Amino acid sequence: MNPLFIIFLIFTFIIVFASFFLVKQQTAAVIERFGRFNAIRQSGLRFKIPLVDRVAGRLSLKIQQLDVIIETKTLDDVFVKLKVSVQYKVIYDKVYDAFYKLDYPHDQITSYVFDVVRAEVPKMKLDDVFVKKDDIAIAVKTELNDAMSDYGFDIIKTLVTDIDPDAQVKEAMNRINASEREKVAAQYEGDAQRILIVERAKAEAESKRLQGQGIADQRREIARGLEESVEVLNKVGINSQEASALIVVTQHYDTLQSIGQETNSNLILLPNSPQAGSQMLNDMVASFTASNQIGEAMKNAKNKKIEE
Repeated sequence: MNPLFIIFLIFTFIIVFASFFLVKQQTAAVIERFGRFNAIRQSGLRFKIPLVDRVAGRLSLKIQQLDVIIETKTLDDVFVKLKVSVQYKVIYDKVYDAFYKLDYPHDQITSYVFDVVRAEVPKMKLDDVFVKKDDIAIAVKTELNDAMSDYGFDIIKTLVTDIDPDAQVKEAMNRINASEREKVAAQYEGDAQRILIVERAKAEAESKRLQGQGIADQRREIARGLEESVEVLNKVGINSQEASALIVVTQHYDTLQSIGQETNSNLILLPNSPQAGSQMLNDMVASFTASNQIGEAMKNAKNKKIEE
């Protein structure tokens, strides 16, 4: 085979191969002819004139994100680091501006973010920076849209994704928060203790009331029982004084018997000698006799006064 023919085939293959190129989805290719802008090619298989046209560059039309970290000072003289995430994309109709007007769009966006954040944050106190971070993001987005739209970039969203004060400031803020929570906890604990004391006092008062009512009922029943016992003894010829004395002595010995049945009891009944029953009976009879004599004397004195 003729060598010239082989060279011609190889040259032809290279020319054909160089005439076609691929552009990926969501990408724009900038074509230059003899160093000057010629056209913009979208995704797909594209043609260019070999040795005349060249692909000067490709731009992604996808949404991209740039994270910018800025250190600035707040109104209350606290240094804080903010992380601002800028989501942007190249405008479809302004690929030319995006490719030729800016060499480094990331640096341009970063400069505007620094400028806006360092203008807005010093107007706020640290607490307001946390509360109004959306306002900071909106201010950054507005400024960037006004500046970058002329260069073919559309700012989709700006987000303040992190606010990081100085370590000592964060520690102080944590101590303040912990103190506030401890104060609230102490208040709740005090309220609980007060409610517990009030309820305990109410329960104790109710217990005392019921106990007093029980004692009153017990004494009422004892009195009723004594009255019935005296009536029974009167029917067999024992007068009221003797019956009362007999009942007292009987209760005394019943008490001694009850105490004796308790093996672990530390109760001591005074008086507890063998003569205690007789002595108690004599004292009871003497008391009743003296009471009757005094009653008779007062009755006679009253009758005498009426006669006079």
